[in-house]
Amino acid sequence: MTLTSRTLDLLSTFTRENPSMRLGELADAAGLPLTTTHRIVADLLACGALERDASGALHIGLRLWEIGSLAPRGHTLREVALPYLEDLYVATRENVQLAVREGLESVFVERLTGRTAVTVMTRVGARFALTSTGVGRALLAHAPAAVQEEALARPVTRWTEHTETDPVRLRAVLAEVRRTGVAVSDREVTDDAVSVAAPVRGPDGEVVAAVSLVVRSGTVSTAALVPAVRAAALGVSRSLGAPSSAERKNGWREAPGADHSPRTRARTRRAVESTSGEPP
Repeated sequence: MTLTSRTLDLLSTFTRENPSMRLGELADAAGLPLTTTHRIVADLLACGALERDASGALHIGLRLWEIGSLAPRGHTLREVALPYLEDLYVATRENVQLAVREGLESVFVERLTGRTAVTVMTRVGARFALTSTGVGRALLAHAPAAVQEEALARPVTRWTEHTETDPVRLRAVLAEVRRTGVAVSDREVTDDAVSVAAPVRGPDGEVVAAVSLVVRSGTVSTAALVPAVRAAALGVSRSLGAPSSAERKNGWREAPGADHSPRTRARTRRAVESTSGEPP
């Protein structure tokens, strides 16, 4: 095991549930000798990747966050998507999320929420299995076939009594996502939340992310949410330089310039307004 892999193993022991640990706890969690942990921690403290609070506990440092924020799939995508996510949030005051796929998990790169929005289990930087969430299904449905099969071959956590865990039925769900262009997760992660998601495409037409709107179950029909979510995802896609559906069907060769035009934003805002019944 190299020093780099040991350092990454050590940093990976910090989680939302365990955001801070003492040196001995960190060594035990990483499975490393105390002396090795001490040397690595000293270097990480010196460069600001770790910080120590007044009690002596260690936690992730600001320098590591600064470096992580430069990841292009998170930083660039977030900057392009944020105006459309904000339009969706201002109109609905509900949870608006943006996620990308990494392996068999979705990684949330942005989330907007309000005080009255339903509580969700996700947060920026969090990972979640692809099979049960709206964004996860939107991403998985457009992933390579081998990725889909690997995801469906694994056990699916039953979060609620509504969680779909049968691989045959999940294949049908993914086929429906591809057919309709939207993914729905109805009380499958928490009993009181419904998610509607749509894929975001990049310059080559491939799905690079997904946008979702998560609302309290029973407050609005999923059909009423679909136009606004689709419009937000389309706005992000066009701003990333994605071809239109007609261009994809006719065989895309050269990516168009990114479309940040007022017309694209206006189309998104009109769809959002139709969901809320009020202008944002």
